[in-house]
Amino acid sequence: QVQLVESGGGLERPGGSLRLSCAASGRSVSDISEMAWYRQVPGKERECVAFTFSNGVADYTSSVKGRFTVSRDTAKNTITLQMNNLKPEDTGVYYCYAYASSQRFWGQGTQVTVSS
Repeated sequence: QVQLVESGGGLERPGGSLRLSCAASGRSVSDISEMAWYRQVPGKERECVAFTFSNGVADYTSSVKGRFTVSRDTAKNTITLQMNNLKPEDTGVYYCYAYASSQRFWGQGTQVTVSS
């Protein structure tokens, strides 16, 4: 089992930055084959905005490329999402995701609101 707890959401103005963290327990993040950040807004499906494989490969949805950076911190056993140059369309609930031992695990989500 993997437990995931997100933190770092909040209200930010357009152009600002936020850093989301997801603390994992039950397994080392270095041993989790795939971890990701998803975003969900009311009335829409949950969307993957950034993912990272255990070999270090990472990718992003086109709308956040160049602005968001996903990384794993093995010392803290966390995955982080650095979000820069935030836009109103980045607003949503952000969920941490892990795929390990053929199972999917989700955090409880953290709200990000980008508004002036």
